[in-house]
Amino acid sequence: MRLIVLTSRFPYPLDKGDKLRAFHQLKSLSKNNEIHLISLSDTLVESNHEQELKKYCKSVHVFKLKKWKILLNLAMGLFSNKPFQVKYFYQAAIHKKITRLIKAIDPDHIYCQLIRCVAYVQHEHHYSKTLDYMDAFSKGIERRINSASWMKPIFKIEAQRLVKYENLAFEYFDNHCIISEHDRSYIFHEKKNQIKIISNGIDSHYFSSKEVKKKYDLVFIGNLSYAPNIDTSLYIAQELLPLLKEKFPLIKVLICGANPSYQLKKLANDNIEIIGWTPDIRNAYLAGKIFLAPLRIGTGLQNKLLEAMSLGLPCITSPLANQALKAKDGEQILVANSLEQYIQQIDLLLSNQQIRESIGGKAREYIKAAFDWESSVAELEKIMKAKQNNI
Repeated sequence: MRLIVLTSRFPYPLDKGDKLRAFHQLKSLSKNNEIHLISLSDTLVESNHEQELKKYCKSVHVFKLKKWKILLNLAMGLFSNKPFQVKYFYQAAIHKKITRLIKAIDPDHIYCQLIRCVAYVQHEHHYSKTLDYMDAFSKGIERRINSASWMKPIFKIEAQRLVKYENLAFEYFDNHCIISEHDRSYIFHEKKNQIKIISNGIDSHYFSSKEVKKKYDLVFIGNLSYAPNIDTSLYIAQELLPLLKEKFPLIKVLICGANPSYQLKKLANDNIEIIGWTPDIRNAYLAGKIFLAPLRIGTGLQNKLLEAMSLGLPCITSPLANQALKAKDGEQILVANSLEQYIQQIDLLLSNQQIRESIGGKAREYIKAAFDWESSVAELEKIMKAKQNNI
């Protein structure tokens, strides 16, 4: 098939979950299909990053969002029914260019990642189309309302708009997919059960254990400009760590990821180190004895947990983060739901290397068996071809 893939961010480097999902799907889809990538971007895309995608795409088209138009759209969004996320990524001049490009490429199928891009292809009735919701954005925003302080009214409005828009977006596409059953349950459309579950995968060969000196007791990794990861980092540093120091006064914690804010950098002290993006993220994971991810907000399948578990690290996380992952508590992962439970689970693992190795080993086995990009993308391709064959 000749496929157009439309993304709201350029899918490289792999520093955000939507970019990672798009990149691996493009890579696998390119084996049997001709790919034409169309990406929006609110930052300048480096030429070497474009070259990385040209390995898998027949053509790569990047449309730079103008900052002043973003600001204008957000201001006008106060008087609109559309979600701010949709307003942020839409510009009429770019829409015209994408429409002309679609006509020139004349694809067999259009694959649209995230509801942010829906407006660019919703009226392309001559082509079969698939929408990847990825996550239930509305639920993710709803979970952030209580911690939004002065932005709480805006988050409430955005959550309500997103529920309606996720429902409306369904009507413009022939096929729909999402990352987990749990996320699908929060899409409030009468035909939501038609949304196919297309999970993320993991390169278990790349994310396999290697010799790295254990410098830290606990490690958390994620994009540190993303609200759920910021919240998690603050929870570890400000709520968990003071209690842990009572039992483990010399405990060492690493928080690592792209774009740490000044707020997070200030958390650094004798017990906690904050570092930015590292070229080989495996070294950061494996420098810790335990991967700790007490996520309290957000949605979807957490790539950070897939990577840590694939590396054989014992992981402690929240019920929220394990909903999409579905690992067995006490066997493949440890789940905690309070400060006291996190302290107990951390104490258990730090005090017993045998239990750490057992849970880490079973975690890797589970990830290798359940999360594979090739089989995941094969399901996605099957959805696209089924519709194509019916035309």
